[in-house]
Amino acid sequence: MDHARARRLYQKADAARWKLPVEVLTNALERSAEKAHGGHVPSDTELDRYFDTLHLADLALACACAMGKENAWDHFVHEFRPAMYRAADAMDPRGGAREVSDALYAELFGLREKDGIRQSVFRYFHGRSSLATWLRSVVAQRFVDRHRETRRLEPLAGDDAGHVSSPRTESLGVDRGRYVAAMRSVLAAAIAVLAPRDRLRLACYYAQEMTLVQIGRLTGESEATVSRQLARTRRDIRADVERRLTAEHRFSGGEVEECFASLVDDAGNLDLAEWLDTGPRGARKESGDDRSTNEAPR
Repeated sequence: MDHARARRLYQKADAARWKLPVEVLTNALERSAEKAHGGHVPSDTELDRYFDTLHLADLALACACAMGKENAWDHFVHEFRPAMYRAADAMDPRGGAREVSDALYAELFGLREKDGIRQSVFRYFHGRSSLATWLRSVVAQRFVDRHRETRRLEPLAGDDAGHVSSPRTESLGVDRGRYVAAMRSVLAAAIAVLAPRDRLRLACYYAQEMTLVQIGRLTGESEATVSRQLARTRRDIRADVERRLTAEHRFSGGEVEECFASLVDDAGNLDLAEWLDTGPRGARKESGDDRSTNEAPR
């Protein structure tokens, strides 16, 4: 990372707001680029193109929180923790996912230290998606993992109470590429056949990060109507995706579940903005406005 590029990205991320050292953000950017390009050594043009796609302000905030910067952490608690709870409640209204969210919150803070360095989960955020999207994905993945572990430990029917089932073979790691490719294909197809107004609402909410109130002003609907229509569209997409995975890819029920799980692990695998290209450009979420309690289809 040359000095001029580092300073440009630092300013673009507004990292000085958190009094974040330049070298900390630079190291995070280098790790992000290394993860994205693997063993390939990108050219300067490729690097600039990649860095300009990142959510730099979110990456700077994550770095500052990982360092324990008090002002950054206060901002995160105010802006992001409520969204984590809403995402958790959408996954499991009985409160199971909220427990996962609380546990993740502690890991984000970095209660453990190694060699004097806080071991915050924020170090796994690379800025490829927004911080809000990444947090929803991590909460969802933790919830899925806990659900699988619970199922794995349940006794088989007819077994003695003291015996538990053997761990099932996890195929997700081996077949992740196949599942991700299938999901991208069927999601694109499912979104393509949506009615224009349904695509507009999704584009405003996910691609433009507009609030329900802002979307309602655009579509001439009440906030409650926008929320209901978004929830209905997500259900329709989920049903269409499951149907296509079964009919077109001949996946079993278990494989369909793994397809959905394959995209939870890394939000960078799924960018709805690729397909949701309608709606006003540049409209962003207004600070303090609430979002729907319903989240992405799962």
